[in-house]
Amino acid sequence: MKLIILDRDGVINDDSDAFIKSPDEWNPIPGSLSAIAKLNQAGYRVAVATNQSGLARGLFTIDELNAIHKKMHLAVASEGGRIDGIFFCPHGPDSACDCRKPKPGLLQQIAERFYTNLEGIPCIGDSLRDLQAAQAVGATPILVRSGKGLKTAADPQLDPAIPIYNNLSEAVAALLEQEEVNT
Repeated sequence: MKLIILDRDGVINDDSDAFIKSPDEWNPIPGSLSAIAKLNQAGYRVAVATNQSGLARGLFTIDELNAIHKKMHLAVASEGGRIDGIFFCPHGPDSACDCRKPKPGLLQQIAERFYTNLEGIPCIGDSLRDLQAAQAVGATPILVRSGKGLKTAADPQLDPAIPIYNNLSEAVAALLEQEEVNT
């Protein structure tokens, strides 16, 4: 089974420093939905791993988060794709949980749910914590410049070996091209 893990805000949809609190605030980044469909067509299962501390902060409810995710599922489906699982950390930054990225718990949940080892699995994010979580489980981190990615690309803590692409569409195109070369 081929699996890929995507962050949500800043990778699939526009990010907001004020949080995405409702379906109306969820807007896909151009090309991201068709990129997910291309992954599915290439045999990938797509999992989303996202920190959603807005729940702990009282900025939105679980029903509002579910409505946002329903909109995302429908938008991806309208492009001929699907998301096979959405995994989220509902805790705040000061929580002692093990699921808030950069901790590996959220990605470990994905490994358990999909009955797979994450060694080498592509994991696309726009923040250092996304990439650190990927590295913690042996996944292959990939940075996109969308969302917080431009700031992350300039972070001195960023491992220079991590590939960087402008957005999810470019990252997926490169991944699928590399896969084709290797077959």
